[in-house]
Amino acid sequence: MSTTPVEADAPGAKGYVPIADHGLIGDLRSVALVGVDGTIDWYCCGAFDAPSVFASILDTERGGCFELAAAVPARTKQFYFPDTNVLITRFFTEDGVGEIQDFMPVGGTSAETDRHRLFRRVVCVRGSIPFRTRIAPRFGYGADAHTLRMIDDVAVFESAKLSLGLTSTVPLEIDGADVHAEFKIAEGEGAVFALDQVGGEVTPRRCAWTEAEDEFNDTVAYWRRWLSSSRYRGRWREMVHRSALTLKLLTYAPTGAIVAAPTTSLPEQVGGERNWDYRYAWVRDAAFAVYAMLRLGFTSEAEAFMRFLSRHITPGDGHGSGPLQIMYGIDGRTDLPERELGHLEGHLCSAPVRVGNGAVGQLQLDIYGALIDSVYLYDKWAQPISSDQWDDVCGLVDWVCAHWDQPDEGIWETRGGRRKFLYSRLMCWVAIERAIRMALRRGLPADLARWQGCRDTVYRRIMSHGWSQSRQAFVQHEDTDVLDAAVLMMPLTKFIAPTDPKWLSTLDALSEELVSDSLVYRYDPRVSPDGLRGDEGTFSICSFWYVEALVRAGRLDEARLAFEKMLTYANHLGLYAEEISHTGEQQGNFPQAFTHLALISAAFNLDRALG
Repeated sequence: MSTTPVEADAPGAKGYVPIADHGLIGDLRSVALVGVDGTIDWYCCGAFDAPSVFASILDTERGGCFELAAAVPARTKQFYFPDTNVLITRFFTEDGVGEIQDFMPVGGTSAETDRHRLFRRVVCVRGSIPFRTRIAPRFGYGADAHTLRMIDDVAVFESAKLSLGLTSTVPLEIDGADVHAEFKIAEGEGAVFALDQVGGEVTPRRCAWTEAEDEFNDTVAYWRRWLSSSRYRGRWREMVHRSALTLKLLTYAPTGAIVAAPTTSLPEQVGGERNWDYRYAWVRDAAFAVYAMLRLGFTSEAEAFMRFLSRHITPGDGHGSGPLQIMYGIDGRTDLPERELGHLEGHLCSAPVRVGNGAVGQLQLDIYGALIDSVYLYDKWAQPISSDQWDDVCGLVDWVCAHWDQPDEGIWETRGGRRKFLYSRLMCWVAIERAIRMALRRGLPADLARWQGCRDTVYRRIMSHGWSQSRQAFVQHEDTDVLDAAVLMMPLTKFIAPTDPKWLSTLDALSEELVSDSLVYRYDPRVSPDGLRGDEGTFSICSFWYVEALVRAGRLDEARLAFEKMLTYANHLGLYAEEISHTGEQQGNFPQAFTHLALISAAFNLDRALG
């Protein structure tokens, strides 16, 4: 047994892998990002919002990583084992071809679930190939020191709050408080690495090749069984199903929460300050994700999210200006203090790195429309909501009726002051209108006279104050002529006919000012200050909203071309970050639920319109 301490700022030795050059694996509790070079450079053990263990995507020297790659020059390619979230990274060398099969088992006994096991299985498929590996965890976002000891050939990394056990079928060598190994395998041979959370009743355990084989087969079977419930049979089945599998990976199984993205502080602009922590459950994002899942036939995810709402999100528990917060922790907690990690330099030196999110206290009126629309669809497509859930809906609608006409921070979480955003009013209209539909369809008790009067008042306010005569378009907020891509939701929510002259004029204005090669900017921060420095890329969810708006307007050729162009901006695995730069690179947290759910909706509606 040996014990060697390491300080958290021990240096690393590699450059940054671009955001898009990653695949994703997970166990419905957390995820790991695996670069095309075979390195795991983002992993938060046990939960999406737990402190990172590997974070070299945010700091190559202090973040920590799990390197595993061919020890000779190699070309690499990456793909998913068909219809699963099992990731394959292949290495092509002069003497052979090898691959890494990365996966995290899903389900199993509670003890095995608490282990949060991460498998890396290396196989030589042609010739022979040498591999090397270095496992260098850096606990607590790289701030917590740890020690290393060997227990029966298992390397145990121990910090004050977390311990990990690494087992391998090849000998491991100690290098300070990291471990490394070099090995050569011939065709048909392989090696296995398994990383576990250990402590308490979960003890270090060696991993045999046969166990890894069984877990691989079980994991493949789980994902294929889950995906078999999809009802989508359209033209873009592969991309839609990859988006569905990605949304499922962003689900926190213990509570049913759905995170906006599994990463923090990946920059919206390299060198800029628009770096945020997305590892929480945004009411809006999760509600839209429920819509996408229901559209494909995945009702169990919608049921789980409804349970999350009933258990953790009840009217009156939020702080800020409304009965609900805009986001919650994956366990339902309401306190998400934002702080900066000054010891991490950020991806490509894009500081600050933030954990927590200060927007938690913002007022965003649009969340009520997104939420009640998802409840409406669940009630319609899955199963009727309960009487208690209806009482909650009524409480929210009554609050919306009393408070819709106040300024808020809006869907884009601006930090430049509250405005009377059109999109916020639009979604207040949706909240009231969908509740009225539920009440009438099921004969549920409701103050229909008040609701209908308020719904009509909101409608007329939008039509009178949200329309700019000079721009001949609907605009971002009252008292402005600035355009905003969020108004693309007007026909999608059935607020306005998709062929209404005012809407077609708006669509033309948006196309001229905010659209670039099918890519859509959400707004121009130079003419609509949002309280932050710097520019940003195009917003991918807006690009898919644009496709759907074109579809509904009957402009199918334009819609299909825009959709096909958007597909070319996906990474090699069909994954999207939040934004796309002017050079086509992925920017922001990765992958983003918002983008993938919008892709599903656009594909579904475009496919149906094409017939």
